[in-house]
Amino acid sequence: MADIDYKRITLDGLWHNNQALVALLGLCPLMAVTNTAVNGLGLGLATTAVLLMSNVTVSGIRHWVRAEVRLPVFVMIIASFVTSVELMMNAWFHELYRILGIFIPLIVTNCTIIGRAEAFASRNPVGASAVDGLAMGLGSTAVLATLGAMREFIGQGTLLAGAHLLFGDVARGWEFSLGDNYQGLLLAILPPGAFMGLGFLIATKNILNKRASRSAQKAAQSMPAQAAEA
Repeated sequence: MADIDYKRITLDGLWHNNQALVALLGLCPLMAVTNTAVNGLGLGLATTAVLLMSNVTVSGIRHWVRAEVRLPVFVMIIASFVTSVELMMNAWFHELYRILGIFIPLIVTNCTIIGRAEAFASRNPVGASAVDGLAMGLGSTAVLATLGAMREFIGQGTLLAGAHLLFGDVARGWEFSLGDNYQGLLLAILPPGAFMGLGFLIATKNILNKRASRSAQKAAQSMPAQAAEA
């Protein structure tokens, strides 16, 4: 346990190995429901809950599951948690549940979840698996919400429209709007707009990574010179 690098696990999930921007997994819901920020945030949080619970469960039983039945057992665990999340959303967030529709039960087919169960949770302790599931889920949620906000703002001229569906009546005044005179860009809320928005996010991430790498190289090159001067 002492050798587990929780910081690295967190940064991998949120940025370096973000499944939506690096592995390009879960693109079907990413493209389909991100026409608003609230829709993307709602599905992202549901996916995060499933990721966290499935990772913890898979890690907890990893020593008792035979290799021959490992994947079917993982799928059953994930499907059980997806059903639980679906029932809770239907009960507590019914309008949002109706908007998201089939994409809530389809969480069970999200390659990110089964991938983390197989690649990480089945090989690591419960604590590390919980951090990995939470970080991976929040990283995907950030992409879903950001892409949804971009498409909503450009396409409709609003931001956080329908926030009360997720946060309750207290959020009815959270919506920002450019006004009724804003015509909007239809392309942004159509499927091609989703692909273009995702491409923009991936490009932004790559640019930031390159800048960080260059800064690290410059810092490493300057250290010997500073040591020599000292």
